[in-house]
Amino acid sequence: MRLIVWLGVERYAHKLSVSVSKAMIRTDGYTPVVLDYGCGSGGIIGEGRKAGLTIYGAETFYGGSNIRAEIERQGWLGTVVREIKNGIVPSENNFFDLIISNQVFEHIEDLDAVLREIQRVLKPNGKLLCLFPSKECIREGHCGIPFIHWFPKGSHFRFYYMVALRTLGLGHHKGKKSASQWANDFLQWLDAYTYYRDKNAVLSGFRTRFTVSFLEHEYITFRLDKYGRAFSSRIFQLHFVQWFGSKLFR
Repeated sequence: MRLIVWLGVERYAHKLSVSVSKAMIRTDGYTPVVLDYGCGSGGIIGEGRKAGLTIYGAETFYGGSNIRAEIERQGWLGTVVREIKNGIVPSENNFFDLIISNQVFEHIEDLDAVLREIQRVLKPNGKLLCLFPSKECIREGHCGIPFIHWFPKGSHFRFYYMVALRTLGLGHHKGKKSASQWANDFLQWLDAYTYYRDKNAVLSGFRTRFTVSFLEHEYITFRLDKYGRAFSSRIFQLHFVQWFGSKLFR
C-alpha cells in the first residue's frame, strides 16, 4: 500500500483530492471507489460526485464540530456518509481503491489504531492520500496564530502571546469575542481536539503500515498551474526554492 503525504494546512485540497481520484480511472473505464476519511461537512464528496466519482465519506462527528447537521441536510447520513463508531469504519475489508484524508490526522490521538483501520478497508494495492499539518508548520491553521501549536498544552505564556497577536489583528473566527475570551476558548479547543506531531513521529507511525511518498513540492506547482501562475510554478521547481515553497504554502 502506498501513502502520499502533504504535511501542510491546505485550503485548496478539494481540487487535489478530486484530481488524484480521477487520475486513478483506468483505461477500461473502471472508476475507483474512494473514501473521504474524516469527511467533515462533505465538501470533497460533493466535488467528487459532481466529477462523476464513486466517493463516500466516514466521520466521527466529534464534539468540537457541528457538521452532523450539514450531512443530514444533504441526505447523506447513513448512505453516502457513515459514522465512525469506536474507531470502526462501517465497511467490509479491502473495499476502497483510494482513501483521502484532508486535515484530519492532526486531530487523531491514537495514530496507529486509525492507520490499522484504514489499512483494513483499503485494497492491498490501494492508495492513501493524507493532507495535514505536522508540528513544523508555522501557522496553526484553525486559529491562524503562528507557532501557537509549538507551546506545550496547558502553557500559561501562550495565552498572553495569543492575546497579543489577536490584538494586533491576527486570528480566525473572531466573532464578537474579546481578545482574551477568544484566546481562552481557542486554546481549550486546541488542547481538547488537536495532537500535533513532528515530521519524524509522523513518518515513524505511517511507515509501519505504508510506503510513504511526499508531494509537497508537486502540489505547489499543481496549485500555481491551476490558478494561472505558470511562471511562478516554474520558479518553484528550482531545487533551492523548494524548501522555502513548502513553508510558504502551508
